[in-house]
Amino acid sequence: MVTTADGRATLGGRTEGISSELDRDLFHTLRTQVDAVMVGTATIGLERYGPLARRPEVRRLRAAHSLAEVPLAVTASRSLELPIDAPLFQDPESRIVVLTNSERDVPACPAEVILERLPGPDLDFTAGVARLRSSHGVRAMLHEGGPTLLAAMLAPGLVDELFLTVSPMLAGGGEPSVVEGTAFERPRTLELVSALEHESFLFLRYATG
Repeated sequence: MVTTADGRATLGGRTEGISSELDRDLFHTLRTQVDAVMVGTATIGLERYGPLARRPEVRRLRAAHSLAEVPLAVTASRSLELPIDAPLFQDPESRIVVLTNSERDVPACPAEVILERLPGPDLDFTAGVARLRSSHGVRAMLHEGGPTLLAAMLAPGLVDELFLTVSPMLAGGGEPSVVEGTAFERPRTLELVSALEHESFLFLRYATG
């Protein structure tokens, strides 16, 4: 996740304006080490998410780690109102697992969309993560937001580490923070694992408590 110094996770609804070239390089490098990448449906639409391994170096590093060249994409939706027009859903090479408790069907699109229907009136993300492991072999998953889905995953303790880039700017206004929408029973504690600085950007790695 990336945030401004005053705690805003986007600028004009997108992260591009508060990121940097190095931040984006680190972002793509993390994709070389996981089985799956999870992104919220709103983020897929707003950020116009495309294929998860467009960079040749990402594919090479994934292959060197004995991983599939293209990571599995994961999202979650109670309504199954998906951003089908986003480049990710329009890519025939992409496989997208959707965690849902809806009985609706997915509109046709070039990508392979796999529904994992979870029982109950609310999405049980603990059960969803277990399903990803048992049905798709997901051992490590990178969560790229947005803030609402990240909060929903943090609440039951499903996030082990937080990679947080602090951008040297102030945004103000009503942009969201890194986590939104879910009130935790108690604040989640963080333990700093590493801290790096480049051009006044801070690159922080935390273990979650």
